[in-house]
Amino acid sequence: MKVNRKNRKTNRPLVLISIILATFMSAVEGTIVSTALPEIVGELGGFSLYSWVFSAYLLMNTVTVLIYGKLADLFGRKPVLLFGITVFMVGSLFAGFAWSMQSLIIFRLIQGFGAGAVTPIAMTIVGDIYSREERAKIQGYLSSVWGISAILGPALGGFFVQYSSWSWIFWINIPLGLLAAGGLVVFFHEEVKRKKHKIDYIGAALITGSITLAMYVFVEGGIRFEWLSLESIVYIGIIASLFYLFVKHENRFEEPVMPFGVWRNRSILIANLTALLTGMILIGISSYLPAFVQGVMGLSPTIAGFTLTAMSIGWPIASTASGYLLLKIGYRNTCMIGGIFLVLGGTVFMILPHLPNPFLAAFGSFLTGAGMGLTSTAFIVSIQSTVEWHDRGAATAANMFMRNLGNTVGAAVLGGILNNRLQAYFAGQALEGERLDLNSVNELLSADVRSSLAPERLAELQSGLTNALGYVYTGVFILGLCAFILILLMPKKEVKNSQS
Repeated sequence: MKVNRKNRKTNRPLVLISIILATFMSAVEGTIVSTALPEIVGELGGFSLYSWVFSAYLLMNTVTVLIYGKLADLFGRKPVLLFGITVFMVGSLFAGFAWSMQSLIIFRLIQGFGAGAVTPIAMTIVGDIYSREERAKIQGYLSSVWGISAILGPALGGFFVQYSSWSWIFWINIPLGLLAAGGLVVFFHEEVKRKKHKIDYIGAALITGSITLAMYVFVEGGIRFEWLSLESIVYIGIIASLFYLFVKHENRFEEPVMPFGVWRNRSILIANLTALLTGMILIGISSYLPAFVQGVMGLSPTIAGFTLTAMSIGWPIASTASGYLLLKIGYRNTCMIGGIFLVLGGTVFMILPHLPNPFLAAFGSFLTGAGMGLTSTAFIVSIQSTVEWHDRGAATAANMFMRNLGNTVGAAVLGGILNNRLQAYFAGQALEGERLDLNSVNELLSADVRSSLAPERLAELQSGLTNALGYVYTGVFILGLCAFILILLMPKKEVKNSQS
């Protein structure tokens, strides 16, 4: 089964533009929501559900990316990508009408269900229609879309919150999705050999169950139940059992959703493990930096957007550079430079709670963005140059899965740390007889409410949020350091697929 790369009906430049639009649509959702979410929570309430707005989206994105990647290998890239774009637009439409945090979380699940198809299949199509030499440069451009989208995302998020309605942070995806889908329908043609396939429904169900339960435990552990409790032990036992069954099933199934065989390649193994860590770093910064800038520093959503925009400046520059560097100095050296940037960025964020300054926050974002851009592009090109066509979709999706899993686990773990530390800080704290709790932080995230707070209450809430975020950013630094150590273990000799 193979794609006819010489199909004259496929217009590569216009297909690439369509892919870039689809990727931008999915990528911009992260930063545009991050900037607007403090205001959304201030309006809808429910700060205790803050991390679930990210986790719900990331959960469905993570558990479906493997399924979509395999379906793309079985039935072709085009129909699967078009389906994902359509579902994403439906979720975006309804998210704009959300009337509560619970309804917003449900519509974010629908968005994530569609988004799981977008990035991995878009990158797989690039791997199909371009040669290895072209692929390095084109994947650099495609990876930089994540950075470019973040330039516009925070600015648009701040603009809609201040001058219009936060609903538009979701509705903006609809015209982008229509343009991307239209371009793929008209200009992209692939030739896929049809045969009977076995779809791995059991594997998909097992990984979905294990990740969903793990996310619940990470977010709610120490809040709804104690970590050292029978309930916690039971949950962890179920998670471990489901994951064990998943691995055992995948190794036996004829067409597994997760082809563990490709993980035997050391470069792919390290690339995927590092992607897990960088995904955690990314969500840790993009989720909570706006809350810190707006809640602790008392600055506007626009300024909060500026601090994240700096990440997007570093990302596209580094992504473009990575496309050239990996041909000059190799995958390992390119990734090592990216790893150094990740460690430096984590160091800045660890200092930030002690020196709250928007320019320092922006500098840390820039360094982290540069690290992301260098590593993500090199990993994808390395993986696609190592495997055959019939495994390329699944192998690319596996790397995206690990990054998305990092996002999901990061949102859950770091969100759990934030809630746990806030709860611990507020325990025993009382102002004028009123006890502070997690939802008291809502008052910091609404500009109108914050301006009316008594100085003592304002100071106590800001102190609690600063303390909790200090633990979160220490975690970001540790993750960056671990990612750099993993990169050092990459093999110096590169293995290339002869049919790349």
